[in-house]
Amino acid sequence: MIKKLLYSLLFTSCLMTAQSYAPAAGQVGTTAIPKNSTLFVEWATGITVTRGLQDISKPNGPYANVGDNNSAIGGSGTSVVSLGDGGSAIATFAAPIVNGSGYDFAVFENGFLTGGPGFAFLELAFVEVSSDGVNFFRFPSHSETQTATQVGSFAGIDCRYINNLAGKYISGYGTPFDVSDIPDNLLLDKDNITHIKIIDVVGTINSLYATYDSKGNIINEPYATAFGSGGFDLNAIGVINQKTMLGNNDFEENSISLYPNPASDIVYINNNEQESSITIYNITGQIVKKLSNGYHKEIAVSDLKAGTYLFEVSIQERKTIKKIVIK
Repeated sequence: MIKKLLYSLLFTSCLMTAQSYAPAAGQVGTTAIPKNSTLFVEWATGITVTRGLQDISKPNGPYANVGDNNSAIGGSGTSVVSLGDGGSAIATFAAPIVNGSGYDFAVFENGFLTGGPGFAFLELAFVEVSSDGVNFFRFPSHSETQTATQVGSFAGIDCRYINNLAGKYISGYGTPFDVSDIPDNLLLDKDNITHIKIIDVVGTINSLYATYDSKGNIINEPYATAFGSGGFDLNAIGVINQKTMLGNNDFEENSISLYPNPASDIVYINNNEQESSITIYNITGQIVKKLSNGYHKEIAVSDLKAGTYLFEVSIQERKTIKKIVIK
């Protein structure tokens, strides 16, 4: 009886320390962002790929070969470029990414559901950013997936054990990244991100070839994927916070402001006494509030749940978008 009680307590403790991160797309608390979300203002315009082997344990074997440098450009297609074991891709953009409020960009892969409820075939990748194309800085990552048994070639893993690794979500849903998560460094201008590097995670638990998260844990994911489409399959990189590039229909940087940020009850708007219409979107791009054209000086937000929102302010044919955190 005592042994059963101790076992029960141990088992409950393990459950409490596992599954620390956001659940799958469509579930409450997910951070997955659908590809058609209005949060995305731009997509990668250039991709350079360095292929990895189809199976890193066979150095004389073939390399991944599906897709090309153009396969992950833009956000409308379903094509991918496969990186192979340890392969990488560097993406560039029409305008730099800035470290705004909330998530700044998202990475899309082509994972799919398998192996029962909550499990999916997910190929993972590290993500790094650079403001000069030379010095890259990696997002701190974490994998809680067990490392006692190798995840098979087409087996599933639970995304709730994964944090800050691209490929956490299935096809059609982006894994978001917040540049704030990267420690400050004099060689990184967080408001001028020009390059994003995606580096395939080699999912083997064999210590000769394994890759490790930021906490020193082996990352266990489907292995081996010894075929042309092996490794991380990069589909797209969507930009959420982009550096302002002024045009005829754009506001100048200081011509409009919303404050405070974060806010709890009211967001005040300074738009130079002009009539405006305001649309508020949630993190998945759904409209949660809309104010018709008028002389708006403040917006009540106490009815909104805590989270990050996109405030679109339109004046005649011009509009600007601000991200506000509601606490």
